Amino acid sequence: MKITRVSYLSKSLDLVSHSHSPNPHTLQDQMSSDVENPPKESIPPSVLTEPNSKWYSGLVQQVSVYGIAAGYCLSASLLSIINKWAVMKFPYPGALTALQYFTSAAGVLVFGYFKLLEHDRLDALIMWRFLPAAVIFYLSLFTNSELLLHANVDTFIVFRSAVPIFVAIGETLYLQQPWPSLKTWLSLGTIFGGSVLYVITDYQFTLMAYSWALAYLISMSIDFVYIKHVVMTIGLNTWGLVLYNNLEALLLFPLELLIMGELKKIKHEIREETDWYSFEVILPVGLSCLFGLAISFFGFSCRKAISATGFTVLGIVNKLLTVVINLMVWDKHSSSIGTIGLLICMFGGVMYQQSTSNKPKPNSANVKEVEPQVAIEEEQQKLLEMQNVTETGSDETSK
Repeated sequence: MKITRVSYLSKSLDLVSHSHSPNPHTLQDQMSSDVENPPKESIPPSVLTEPNSKWYSGLVQQVSVYGIAAGYCLSASLLSIINKWAVMKFPYPGALTALQYFTSAAGVLVFGYFKLLEHDRLDALIMWRFLPAAVIFYLSLFTNSELLLHANVDTFIVFRSAVPIFVAIGETLYLQQPWPSLKTWLSLGTIFGGSVLYVITDYQFTLMAYSWALAYLISMSIDFVYIKHVVMTIGLNTWGLVLYNNLEALLLFPLELLIMGELKKIKHEIREETDWYSFEVILPVGLSCLFGLAISFFGFSCRKAISATGFTVLGIVNKLLTVVINLMVWDKHSSSIGTIGLLICMFGGVMYQQSTSNKPKPNSANVKEVEPQVAIEEEQQKLLEMQNVTETGSDETSK
């Protein structure tokens, strides 16, 4: 009886063993299938989303770059028209400029508070050291306004284009920079030739207008050279320069009110109860201030987002748009030959930018010594570009 029970138990264990032991071929096929077609739960989420995230981030970056470039072109090309509109409704260039100073300085402080940009903190000692630069900056804008009160936009653009000639000489004599290369001299000669062609064909020539043009040329040249000296010695970053420049220029505004008699005019308008504080005046003045800040923001953002060549191309487009808008909108502009001279000046300016930006690359042994100087030149160039656009944008205040 025991033998029978043991035999029966043995057979039962064999049946259980055979029923649970897998077929070797079936197990191999199943493993192969699992490798080729893994379940979705085993795939890391990062592997599934990586191509989509790269494509999305690339698209966002492209849209951001094009948006910044479009904002720069829009603000730069429309700034002159808006300034013209503002000064027609609010005929006080000094007060309008002061409002633009205030908006730019306040905008830098507000954006810096929200960590949208970085600027140097205000320091009394630095403000004192920066004061001469602010005075020169203010004088350059003052002579700019006077030039535009007595001359047309074309005359302004021509003399503005001639500034690099004197800046190149000033950098060599005052900042101990090497003399410009042959290519740079060729571009400066092109600017000079276009300027001469414009002057001899200017049928609106007046002694008063060209006296202010000469004063503007001198003040702007000194301003550019001295600003570079300030950047090399004080060590402010780009937005710090914008903040100090606009804030200290704003503090000088009361002097202009007294010297130019603009305060008396404003008091007279208040007594007469004119509509200069109506919405029709506030709108263009507000847009003028906002666009003045926007051109700085988009200009500096463009320099970070695109190449130097691309930024130069955008600058050329903006200048051409300014000339085209001037020819289409306003009735006071140069003759056909004068316009050709103006375009020659602009072409020489493009050549000058290319000749000064295409510098030979330093040797690896001197990289550490050259990098700080390159950074300084980039910061100075950004500020000069801001001044260039801001002053060009105010060129319509004359008419």
